[in-house]
Amino acid sequence: MADWRLIALDMDGTSLDLGLDISPENRRAIRHAIAAGVQVTFATGRRYGGLVQELARELGMTAPVVTVNGGEVWTPDGELVMRRAHRPEDIRRLYQLAVSCGAHYWATTPEGILSDDPLPDDLDDRIWLKFGFYTEDEAALASLWRTLAQADRFELSNSNPFNIEVNPKGVTKAAGLAAVCERLAIRPDQVVAVGDSLNDLPMIRWAGLGVAMGNAQPAVKAEADWIAEACEVHGVARVIERILADRSAGQDGHPGR
Repeated sequence: MADWRLIALDMDGTSLDLGLDISPENRRAIRHAIAAGVQVTFATGRRYGGLVQELARELGMTAPVVTVNGGEVWTPDGELVMRRAHRPEDIRRLYQLAVSCGAHYWATTPEGILSDDPLPDDLDDRIWLKFGFYTEDEAALASLWRTLAQADRFELSNSNPFNIEVNPKGVTKAAGLAAVCERLAIRPDQVVAVGDSLNDLPMIRWAGLGVAMGNAQPAVKAEADWIAEACEVHGVARVIERILADRSAGQDGHPGR
């Protein structure tokens, strides 16, 4: 029998539609899964607070949520479970790299997001969770990726084909979910992970079942166990329906593609 106990959902491009809302169909399916005894959580590149906290509470989630690509894990009621941040000297280096190549940048802290402004004087006193680059110059983006990869001290991913998201080495959504599972006494093979971008690949590889959205980037689809419908047609609801049907039917293995 398929013993799925946790469904981990990316937000943008997965749980959320292009208008950054969760459809009534997805809301019903998430609540149905929780009522059926399957925990549901978010694993997102977004920081904790705002929409993440609002939706987790509204939907009745009790499992901790993974934020900033695994940089933090929070309970829905605001307890910090885990945090792994950048070193200030790495933020300086990343900022200088963005300036030198003319890319837009943003940097995430627990308090908010700094975007395209000079770094603050109190940089060393702040907690830096994630750094991002954005450029539609494909050659510049590829060059940035190579430079960052050569440093061998960062986790590189994206949430959009034109950006690069940078976390400290070892910080991924999979690592964040491992902390969630340890807290909940759930095994990786009991987890379903659903996403659409490169920042979702680690958890899709790690989970017992990895699902790519129909609107996912090709590299994500290539490694997923199966491909769901797109976010605009309530793909998350369809995934949850199949997972719950799989549990009820007592089927072995993965649902078909």
